[in-house]
Amino acid sequence: MSTGIESITTENVVATADIGAELDLDTLSGDLNTSEYDPDHFPGLVYRMEDPKAVALIFRSGKVVCTGATSAPNVRTAMTRVFEMLQELGVETISPDIAIVNMVFSANLGPTLNLNAIAIGLGLENIEYEPEQFPGLVYRLEEPDVVTLLFGSGKLVITGGKTESDAERALETITARLSELGLLE
Repeated sequence: MSTGIESITTENVVATADIGAELDLDTLSGDLNTSEYDPDHFPGLVYRMEDPKAVALIFRSGKVVCTGATSAPNVRTAMTRVFEMLQELGVETISPDIAIVNMVFSANLGPTLNLNAIAIGLGLENIEYEPEQFPGLVYRLEEPDVVTLLFGSGKLVITGGKTESDAERALETITARLSELGLLE
């Protein structure tokens, strides 16, 4: 997707579902050759998939979190594969609703950014900028309800959205505000 000079790339899509059944993770870890289960370090089974590339975190309660996919269709495909795999292993499951809970995007505004001037120009109420602690400026937008990280290189990260249009609207808002302030060439 593109909005002019900037292009937005989907970096990660996180989705959740509940299969409606309690799971025996010890048994499942033995049946799934690309899984890891170490309850002393993490309470869920980590199931890695290659096509599409994603990781499913499967919990005893039947809750499943899928992360690492780079599109909404890929995360849905990965979740469907998890459900089918569980059914093949004899787990009685329902057809769960898959909810996208977070999408992470990156973009490049092109020019370098003066983060000090941006922090002052955008006002401190929605900004966190402590360059001694973190090299990016954190800008919380209200509409859409996302968080953006702006870096001096001109790159930015948008997180917290649930759709690609959230990222597009966030990028439009940021470029408009920076242009109004004369901080974007």
